[in-house]
Amino acid sequence: MQQQSLSKKLLTKVLSVYFLLTLFVTFGQVFAEYFNAKNYIKNELSTLQQTFSGSLTRAIWELNTPQTLNIADGLLAIPSIEGIIIRDDNGAIITQSGRYIDIQQRFSNQLVQQELSISEQQSGIFGYTFPLIFEFSGRTSQVGDVTLFSSRTIVIERIEIGLYFLIGNAILKTTFLIILFLIAFRRYLTEPLADLSRQIEDLELEQLDGSKIQISADEGAELSLMATAYNRLIQRLQDYQAQLKQTQQQLLLSNNKLDQQNLLLEQEVARKTSGLSQAMMDLQQQKQELLQKEQSLKEEIEQRRQTELDLRQKQKELEETIQHLNQAQDRLVQSEKMAALGGLVAGITHEVNTPVGISVTATSFLEERLNKLNNAYQTKTLTPKMLDEFLDEAQQSTHLLASNLGRASDLIASFKQIAVDQTSEAIRTINLCEYIHEIIRSLQPHFKKTRHQVEVNCADNIILDCPAGAISQIFTNLLMNSLIHGFEHLEQGLIRITIFADDDNIDIRYADNGKGLEQEQLSKLFHPFFTTKRDQGGSGLGTHITYNLVRQTLNGSIEVNSEPGKGLHYHILFPKKLT
Repeated sequence: MQQQSLSKKLLTKVLSVYFLLTLFVTFGQVFAEYFNAKNYIKNELSTLQQTFSGSLTRAIWELNTPQTLNIADGLLAIPSIEGIIIRDDNGAIITQSGRYIDIQQRFSNQLVQQELSISEQQSGIFGYTFPLIFEFSGRTSQVGDVTLFSSRTIVIERIEIGLYFLIGNAILKTTFLIILFLIAFRRYLTEPLADLSRQIEDLELEQLDGSKIQISADEGAELSLMATAYNRLIQRLQDYQAQLKQTQQQLLLSNNKLDQQNLLLEQEVARKTSGLSQAMMDLQQQKQELLQKEQSLKEEIEQRRQTELDLRQKQKELEETIQHLNQAQDRLVQSEKMAALGGLVAGITHEVNTPVGISVTATSFLEERLNKLNNAYQTKTLTPKMLDEFLDEAQQSTHLLASNLGRASDLIASFKQIAVDQTSEAIRTINLCEYIHEIIRSLQPHFKKTRHQVEVNCADNIILDCPAGAISQIFTNLLMNSLIHGFEHLEQGLIRITIFADDDNIDIRYADNGKGLEQEQLSKLFHPFFTTKRDQGGSGLGTHITYNLVRQTLNGSIEVNSEPGKGLHYHILFPKKLT
């Protein structure tokens, strides 16, 4: 089989390395162009958030769905946007248009609390998600979130011309270099090597004196070195032929001596063989003993392996049982939170009905008086006295409407923020004193039919960056426990909340004058499912949730002490800055 020449092999390898290098560099430039264009589109999506988030936030807050859909259609008209999803404050989708991915699988119904980038999917779609925050009366509230989508197709369209230029440039440079290498290799390597090969093929071992080759100086220093080395090899072959003749004569003499030594060695081997036979028998017996011990050891190892497998299976079963118990406990804790929120909704609904009903009555009365005035005007029986009476009644009605609608608005605003906080663990900035009063106001429907009082002693300049939902849940549980358990059979109870703050920590003292707990009950207070109202539907999770929120969410500590008839006292301490 004809072999490939050295020059072709070398040329193939050089061009292969260059082709691979060019291919990798070109692909690297293509990927760089792709990722630069992709990052630029992501920056465009982030910039668009600053452009339209204000108008979109107000439209969602005002429940102006047509305006929200118009804004979404306007965004889809931007070339860099292929899809959009807008959700409200409950995580429900208001609109989703264009090409998009299902974000419900990723975020469920929870809103995003900060700006997030959605990595590129198999379909080529990637996106950018950010929350919609509305400021009202000095407070901020998240009303929803927006996800903008772009795709790999848009990125490729932006860099298409650049890609054609890069590929054309690589092809042109590669073609030029191949032609240059072909000419150079043929001139300086292929032809001189062919000439050298022909001279070597004419070599005759019987006529070494005439087998030396000649290379001209302009054919290259390397080929001249090869010719010189080849001529030296011919000279050495001539010397080795002379030495070979002398060595053959010495070899004949050595063979005679070797025959004599072989006879002596055969006698020595026969003597040694008898000793080796006995040693082999001893080794065979020891081998049999080792095999028996090895079999016994294998059986013991197999028994231990089976025992280990049984232990691993038991361990796996125990881990699964613990996991099921943890999941059940988490579901019970979540159910307790939602039950508390349901009670809050029912109370607020009842409380809002009163001012709304008064407002409806005042509106009906004002409408009736207005119709009466209009009839008097139409029949020309309107007197100054009737006009004065109408103005006085209208002023009283509008004052009544304003006060009751303002009261309902305050109740709904407090309830909305407290409800959002209790279902979210987001960190936000709060005024601690004002926030505690909002919590008490949201629980007012439970207290207003009693003579119990809540006293708050707290400076009005304590500002915290903390999970407001944890604060809300803690005080809600403590206040409802005092109302349901502590003030049972007590007509007039007092709850005193005292808060101190230094540079590092928040110190909360909570006390009521209820019936208190015995020492045995106090030792189990924070245990899950412990309750003194088991027969009345108590779950026993309120204080357990409070304990976990203080210790795990706020990184703080909580202590409790009580005596029968002397109320219950909590001491809560947690750092201002959560790490």
